[in-house]
Amino acid sequence: QVQLVESGGGFVQAGGSLRLSCAISESLTNLNVMTWFRQRPEKPRQFIGNITPGGTTNYNDNLNGRFTISRDTTRNTISLLATNLQPDDSGLYFCKVLKGGEEYWGRGTQVTVSS
Repeated sequence: QVQLVESGGGFVQAGGSLRLSCAISESLTNLNVMTWFRQRPEKPRQFIGNITPGGTTNYNDNLNGRFTISRDTTRNTISLLATNLQPDDSGLYFCKVLKGGEEYWGRGTQVTVSS
C-alpha cells in the first residue's frame, strides 16, 4: 500500500504562485508515472501533468505552461509549481502514482485564488 500526502495549498491572490508537494511513502524508483490532477467546482477532474522516476515530464497543453512538476528522489516527493494563478485555478489538487498495475491517490490540498 502506497500512501500519498499532499501539502502546500492555501490562499493566494491572482497572479501569485504556490508550490505544492506530494509526500510518497516509498522510494520513487519503485513506482511508475506520478501524476498531478485537480478538481475544480462543477468541472471534471483535470490532468495537469506527470513525471517519471527518471524525471521525464508531460503536461496538459491547455494550461499554457503555468505548471511545472519536479521530483526529489532523496525525499520521495513530487512537487507542483503553479504560477500566475487565477480564480479559475481554485480547487483541490491531488497526486496519483502507479505501482505495477495499482493506482494510489492522495486526498488533496485545497488551493483558493482570490481576485
